Amino acid sequence: MISSSVMEKYQQVPHSPGVYIMKDAAGKRIYVGKAVDLKKRLSSYFIKKQNHDPKTAALLEMIKDFDIVITSSGHEAFILESNLIKEYSPKYNIILKDGKNYPLLRIDMNEAYPAIVRVRTIKNDKALYFGPYSSSHSMNQILQQIQKIFRLRKCKDTQFKNRSRPCLNFQIKACLGLCCNAVSSEEYKKQVKDAILFLKGRSDQVAKKLKARMMAYSEHLEYEKAAQMRDCLTAVERIMERQVVVSPDMKDRDVIAVAAQKGRAVVTVMQVRTGYLIDTAHYPFDLGFKEPDEILSAFCEQYYKHAGFLPNVILLGQPIENLVLLEQIFTEKKGRKVTLYVPERGEKKRLIEMARVNSLRELEKRLAREEEQRAAISMLKDLLGMDHLPERIECYDNSNLSGQDPVSSMVVFKDGQPYKKGYRKFIVRDIDFQDDYAYMYQVLERRFSKMSSQMPYPDLLVVDGGKGQLGMAVAVLKDLGIDHSFTVVGLAKKNEANKETEDKIYIPGRSNPLNITQSKKALHLLQQVRDEAHRFAITFQRKRREKRAGLSVLDTIPGIGPKKKKALLNHFKGVSKIKSASVEQIADVDGMTFSLAQTLLNALNTPE
Repeated sequence: MISSSVMEKYQQVPHSPGVYIMKDAAGKRIYVGKAVDLKKRLSSYFIKKQNHDPKTAALLEMIKDFDIVITSSGHEAFILESNLIKEYSPKYNIILKDGKNYPLLRIDMNEAYPAIVRVRTIKNDKALYFGPYSSSHSMNQILQQIQKIFRLRKCKDTQFKNRSRPCLNFQIKACLGLCCNAVSSEEYKKQVKDAILFLKGRSDQVAKKLKARMMAYSEHLEYEKAAQMRDCLTAVERIMERQVVVSPDMKDRDVIAVAAQKGRAVVTVMQVRTGYLIDTAHYPFDLGFKEPDEILSAFCEQYYKHAGFLPNVILLGQPIENLVLLEQIFTEKKGRKVTLYVPERGEKKRLIEMARVNSLRELEKRLAREEEQRAAISMLKDLLGMDHLPERIECYDNSNLSGQDPVSSMVVFKDGQPYKKGYRKFIVRDIDFQDDYAYMYQVLERRFSKMSSQMPYPDLLVVDGGKGQLGMAVAVLKDLGIDHSFTVVGLAKKNEANKETEDKIYIPGRSNPLNITQSKKALHLLQQVRDEAHRFAITFQRKRREKRAGLSVLDTIPGIGPKKKKALLNHFKGVSKIKSASVEQIADVDGMTFSLAQTLLNALNTPE
């Protein structure tokens, strides 16, 4: 029911472009929207109340207040809405990947020897950006292909400038070895330009250029270089064989469709370059209070805001409300006309159907995977005799190297999925001997010293280890006086010497492990959680070890005493930042000289 105060406020809204901000009873911003006509848009919420679907009706129940910001144009409203969504992260707005940017590749052609760098934001620095990619895995696959074909440098700028001998990449013929080989900037940039064409989907042009270069080297009797071009050409042609021609007009376009079911949605983007389908990426969303066309509209806004390449034509699977405004914004960004439209017949309609089939198939796969996860969680509940589903699972694992740099990890799974915002790292303190039980006790004591209001208690607490580690967990809770309602278990690895075939689950008050013959899915879920805790702990322990090794290097360099060491660490906030700094930046630190900075960088960037 819309309150009278909201209706009174609505009556004062003008017929102007702008942004509206919906608030709940606590004054929290729950939705930000834009409109060319604020009065008309808000009337669809507050006046036309009879035709609302159940989701929108539920959202309206939460709206207890709203604010508006009037702008001079729809374009300004678009920009303001984007900024406000980024600032407030409203609950019911669609935000790509929980507000994080998708990965991109960056190439700065202003450098003498450009490298391809992984980034997550586009800066106004005149560099070239490619992406965004749906995941780091898909981006790394493309980067691996490029490095294999064009053999561009992989080392960071600091390593490149200070390297005195070829690295392993050169030895295995995965790099041209610029640091030690006489490769001119012009010759190297030819390779980079070919890589750029490849990233743009111009594999046919790359093949023609490589073939021409191969023939030229051969005519000049430079057979080694000709052989290199031949190998590159072969690799490109193999990739082209796997690409499918889907558009006979040989033009660039993106084809975007969305599928929605059971509260979930998947947007599929097919990238067609010169008629070839070079990539198909899927982007999952919670449907929430949105309709598929709203998901599609919000996706286009955010995706092309960060895209390194805008095609001239974008085909959509269904109409969206702000199509004309998006065309204007994309045209302004590209500097050439960009057209968005929904094809109704012919070859382009077939492309949309192809994208729609792919998005539906991906959605069905994800829903099936979620169903399996729910079944595993339900099975785990029954196996452990819990009175409710273990929606939040916490798992702890220790890691050390012969007692040095002991650490522990805490990972959190929510509804069977990793919840990385809940992950925590622990440095074990004041224990100078190797004792996994002591490590576990300390870490759990520190974690559960926090009240549940500071950090929510889990439904299920898992410790990596058998009855001993389980006993530590129970002792901590008892010593802290926590009358817990959550379940505690220990997960022990199988003993192959005793011909055990499965890991074991222990619970308090029982000497033997649980019988898991009929509960394999539940065991696999716990193993997944345990393995993630193990990975997280080992990664953290390795970083601690590398940091200590870096600090010890600082102590071995003549001329760097305690004062200079402290000044360097205070200025750069860590050894890794010193390694990536330039000689000039290090020389600017109090007490440092240019020659000492050069010596320091050489020492830090020399492999052990």
